[in-house]
Amino acid sequence: MSRSMRASLFAMVLLVLTGCAHTSNDYVGNNPFIPANYRAADALLMQLSSSLPAGNSTLIVATLVNIDALENSSTLGRLVSEQILTRFTQAGYRMIEMKFRSNIYMLQGQGELMLTREIHELASSHSAQAVIVGTYGESKDYIFVNLKVIQPQTNVVLAVHDYALPLDDNTRSMLRTKRY
Repeated sequence: MSRSMRASLFAMVLLVLTGCAHTSNDYVGNNPFIPANYRAADALLMQLSSSLPAGNSTLIVATLVNIDALENSSTLGRLVSEQILTRFTQAGYRMIEMKFRSNIYMLQGQGELMLTREIHELASSHSAQAVIVGTYGESKDYIFVNLKVIQPQTNVVLAVHDYALPLDDNTRSMLRTKRY
């Protein structure tokens, strides 16, 4: 084996080993934000495994909204929605990306908000079997998050999960609604 081949082989092995060292739990240091949202999505996925199988199901994720002001969201609400969408996509669900749709109720800086009266119409126009909606509320030390998977034709809740995120400097900064 030539010297250049050995060097190339060594570089490839090093690259593979370096890639393997980063697992799905290796995010931003010890920050619990992404793992907590992925665990929440996993809890919903477990509840849906028999009633809404992956592979042939289409879902829409709405931006999570502030429980005290349902017309408002924040960076936190938009990021949680994105991470839930990511996990459902990884599980094999067909997810509709709402940010590219011009006929959806959107507010600048808010993301796609899902109002109850719009669920049926929106899901029908995209042939979605379910819509994931959610709220969050801030307390002294935590942000409490509620996620629901709703069947749009009947408004029946198919899955639900509650969890809490620590209210630290990172999450506090994501709660600010005005971004420039």
